Amino acid sequence: MKKNIIIITVNLFWLITFSQTSGFVKSDSIAYPIHRANIGKIAFMGQIVPIENFKETNFLESFEPKEKTDFNIRVFLGNSLTNYLHLLSPKLTAEELTKNGNYQFTFIVDDKKIYVENLNVGAGSSESKNQKTILRVPLISSTNEDSWGRFLWNRFFSNGGQEAFTSGNHILKIEVRPYLKLTVVISGDVIAEGQIKINVPEIKINEKMVRFQSIKTIKDWQVSTDKLDKSKIEELNRKIANQTYKNITSIVVIKDDKLLIEEYFNGAKRNTLHDPRSVGKSFASTILGIAIKEGYIKSETQTLKEFYDLKSFQNYSTSKDSITLKSLLTMSSNLEGSDMNSESIGNEENMYPTKNWVDFTLNLPIDKTKVVGKQWDYFTAGCIVIGDIIHKSVPNGLEKYADKNLFKPLGITNYKWEFTPQKVANTAGGIQLRSLDFAKFGQLYKNKGAWNGKQILSQEWIAKSLSHQMAISENEYYGYLFWNKTYKVNGVDYEVYYSSGNGGNKIFIFKDQPIVIVITSTAYNTAYGHKQVEQIMQEYLIPAITE
Repeated sequence: MKKNIIIITVNLFWLITFSQTSGFVKSDSIAYPIHRANIGKIAFMGQIVPIENFKETNFLESFEPKEKTDFNIRVFLGNSLTNYLHLLSPKLTAEELTKNGNYQFTFIVDDKKIYVENLNVGAGSSESKNQKTILRVPLISSTNEDSWGRFLWNRFFSNGGQEAFTSGNHILKIEVRPYLKLTVVISGDVIAEGQIKINVPEIKINEKMVRFQSIKTIKDWQVSTDKLDKSKIEELNRKIANQTYKNITSIVVIKDDKLLIEEYFNGAKRNTLHDPRSVGKSFASTILGIAIKEGYIKSETQTLKEFYDLKSFQNYSTSKDSITLKSLLTMSSNLEGSDMNSESIGNEENMYPTKNWVDFTLNLPIDKTKVVGKQWDYFTAGCIVIGDIIHKSVPNGLEKYADKNLFKPLGITNYKWEFTPQKVANTAGGIQLRSLDFAKFGQLYKNKGAWNGKQILSQEWIAKSLSHQMAISENEYYGYLFWNKTYKVNGVDYEVYYSSGNGGNKIFIFKDQPIVIVITSTAYNTAYGHKQVEQIMQEYLIPAITE
């Protein structure tokens, strides 16, 4: 009798397991023995092993996290995601389920829940959601494999994972659930889970790099004797040294027009040229403002039709005639272009492979859901058109004009432009300077456009640029290719205008304090790049220099 009960139990287990592969939509069959033996489990692996060759001996038991290595998970499911989502909302169609649902990942370190993410519904195709019962997700890739998994891992790291993985041994557990976002977010039971030992080696820190870096005298700046909390800066330096904050290359603080802090990291020095990516967009605004001040361009209210025969480009519409330079400066034109939407035909990633970036932009159709000047949408290609208009309007082209009218007056001689396919200086983000020279740029705005007694930029242009031209969110605004937000530190508001570039590159201009801050970084295309700079400002720099 006891033997019969065991047989019935086993048969019932297999019946339940295999019946999971049939359901609301047809999913992939459970064809591999390794899959059949590990349904509901997550296997960790290093280098990629094809599923047909994958064995339990390939499962990693421990891992040491590094950037230049491979760390993957293989998720063995009993059914496809759409079938699991169907259990959460049986009345929805398969299309509705895939459009509103995805996987929820939970990261647990040493039995403490660190990070939960509802994966963006756009990650993964409808076909894969309907069919796949095995997922391979790269978390760390030595080849920078294009996958949402890498960005998921980076977000986990920047939202508590970095702090949780102190030196020593840890247990990382990952749980996967289905979720649906309807009027509220609902999630299902765990459909796969797994754990692995994470070995974090102790990082040896050069204590000299932690100490507050003394400032050597320099011709262009007086050195400040103002008080600051050096212990706070050394605490920050330690976090940069032990890679809690990664890839920071420099921090410069100007207070009362004097050099208060000058710190370099990760091989950077005073004469290093930094590539701050979209920080260069703010320079496009500056050069345009100078060209308007000198009369080469009448006003930012001029329209594109005054500079181009718009009818000669594709997708002509009379709506294009009303697009102003101001709408490009404020990211509020009605061209069908959005860098925040990977599916947008005007996304910057679609522009870069083309032979003519200006033609790419002006060939774009009109987005009928947008009204010029009313809706903010980040649009890099518009900055290329601004640069082209400047280039055609000023004497000797944009590059020489900027050198004569901006860089030389500021005493900036060591810099480097990147160029468009038309050999025009790239105003979408292609200027490299020293950190101290980026500080000069910020201080120019703090000085209301004046430098060494000369008015380089009009005060009127400064006021327009550093203003709330467009609302982005409750605490964020956009001016003329400058961002704006307010930090609250110990109950005090600090409003800043700032230039911002990929990886966490920033030039902060404080509205009501005599302060300019430059932070450079090489954390390009990471989830933590911008976030760690927010923490540096909020927890270290502002408290250290204002209290």
